[in-house]
Amino acid sequence: MSCLVVKTSLVLVAALALGCADEGARRPTPIAPEVLAAEHEDWRERRQRSLASPSGVVSWIGLWELAEGANPFGSDPALAIVLPGEDSPPLAGTLYLEAVGTVAESVPGTRGERDVEGAIDAGDGDPVPEPAWRLRLVPEGGSGLTLRDGTPVDGPIDVAHDRSGNTTFLTLGSLGLRVHAERGTDRLWLRAWDTDSPRAVAFELPPYFPVTNEWRLSARFDPYPEPREIPMADVTGGTVANVSPGELVFRAEGREHRLIAFATAPSRSYFVMVWDSTAVGDTYQLGRYMRVPPVDDGWTVIDFNRLYNPPCAFTPYSVCSFPPRENRLALAVRAGEKRPAEPAFRVVR
Repeated sequence: MSCLVVKTSLVLVAALALGCADEGARRPTPIAPEVLAAEHEDWRERRQRSLASPSGVVSWIGLWELAEGANPFGSDPALAIVLPGEDSPPLAGTLYLEAVGTVAESVPGTRGERDVEGAIDAGDGDPVPEPAWRLRLVPEGGSGLTLRDGTPVDGPIDVAHDRSGNTTFLTLGSLGLRVHAERGTDRLWLRAWDTDSPRAVAFELPPYFPVTNEWRLSARFDPYPEPREIPMADVTGGTVANVSPGELVFRAEGREHRLIAFATAPSRSYFVMVWDSTAVGDTYQLGRYMRVPPVDDGWTVIDFNRLYNPPCAFTPYSVCSFPPRENRLALAVRAGEKRPAEPAFRVVR
């Protein structure tokens, strides 16, 4: 056999080996189409119920950043926080925000699914210094403010925000109120929702791409030496941050892609924010979110069929964050939830 033939054979073998390695990349076990469709429909129905629940995203009617000092709220249009007159007196009460230094707060983890806002409940983890605030509510006499269990708020009370693990929920007429917090920022907001919202009654999820096994992809977890706090711009013009233990690495369309995944030790899944080229036409311009199961022996399965729109696609009263630039995929992911016909928050950048 000539050297040329040997060399040619070796080149062909190498090429075939590379091709087989690409084609033979680790793949998840296919799910029967009818089972995959049924599981996806069940997930969609749960998502619909969550978004359209009495306190769900679709029912949110207001979000006001709290300033240090006095924050009066009621139906008086001269106030910075104006509530509907059919539910609130001119002055319902005042929230006093006082800075009291910094505390070592646990890094976020999930004791359950991430809530529909995309916030992670505080959980066990390494202490991270964060601003400490004292929130005090002073109600007006006869305001009608109550706690969620119906107890009247007749005098001053301390208020806990929704990352404290002991959220204070208030009611006023058909309105619900709570103080919202986001990790990686010292800003706090008063959020209001209408438990009788007609939008919630009429709400329907936007359409989805066809559900297929083709967009269920194996991913390798590539951990960082130490967890990183990743800052991200949000739709209010500020910055929030989440903790990432590493990246999910997968193959699609013949090349490798990486996604920063957010989670901490107690988390039961990864939270991932994604932007892909379908955002130009079919999907929400800001990007989409998804949850990914924890790794097993270093691997997991990314089901892109479960990509969903962030809250700001359905309400302007949200603190959605933009996906980190590292999570902008050079890929058209034709899977998951499509763009609403009339997005509540329109991306202009």
